[in-house]
Amino acid sequence: MSSFSWESQITQSSRFHFSVFLIIYGLTMAGNLGIITLTSVDSQLQTPVYFFPRHLAIINLGDSTVIAPKMLVNFLVSKKTISYYGCAAQLGGFLVFIVGEIFMLATMAYDRCVAICNPLLYMVVVSPQICILLVSLTYLYSLTTALTVSSCVFSVSYCSSNVIDHFYCDNVPLLALSCSDTYIPGTAVFTSAGTNLFFSMIIVLTSYFNIVLAILRIHSSEGRRKAFSTCASHMMAVAVFYGTLLFMYLQPRTNHSLDTDKMASVFYTLVVLNPLIYSLRNKNVKDALKRFLKNPWQAFKLM
Repeated sequence: MSSFSWESQITQSSRFHFSVFLIIYGLTMAGNLGIITLTSVDSQLQTPVYFFPRHLAIINLGDSTVIAPKMLVNFLVSKKTISYYGCAAQLGGFLVFIVGEIFMLATMAYDRCVAICNPLLYMVVVSPQICILLVSLTYLYSLTTALTVSSCVFSVSYCSSNVIDHFYCDNVPLLALSCSDTYIPGTAVFTSAGTNLFFSMIIVLTSYFNIVLAILRIHSSEGRRKAFSTCASHMMAVAVFYGTLLFMYLQPRTNHSLDTDKMASVFYTLVVLNPLIYSLRNKNVKDALKRFLKNPWQAFKLM
């Protein structure tokens, strides 16, 4: 098989969906590029607190860019096809960024745990060298996982039916097109997703367990409020992202619905809320944006 395709029917609703998702993708691009730019050029944001959100923004930008452009084109053309190797590249890219986001959120939970539980040792425990090491390991692991899982998915045989029941190349709809035995690759996909979610959630839950204990030891209500506010944005992002993934990948195979998957996928591939969650609620980021808009050229000279 040299290519895959999607259902090829152009309607007025297709053009409407194109407009809607173009706006969503544009806002996602603007939000993530804004975070990346501000945390790179503003001297007051050159701290570990903003180092991890910068890389989360890079991951979010990559995730949506792997999927959105091809999907937008498909809304407007009659022949909706993607080459075999193009589909493999899209799946691999998607896995790199989705696994990267899973463990970047776990890393950020550890960062918040250290900041609240051991504030005096924060700059020692979460040093610039440690930050670079954690981010590098996240990218390396996500790349290794993507290569392994995508190789398993494309190791099976694909026959005459090549219409993907999704809006991008994903594991489950691709395996559904195979005319060979998919037990081993399907098990590999399920095991990889479950393992990644399990270990990353263990990090997140352990971190927040310690955070809650630390907050309960704070006597003043104002101190508790400030401690909780430093975690609120991350908790919101974790709830949306992990909740969606758990719903999609860990549901029983007998009840697995691709239509439900498509709806859920929109929330962690295109409707990326992290720029809104981490920027508009953060006073330092808003102040940095004001300084940047007031004198952008000066900011770039300092890079």
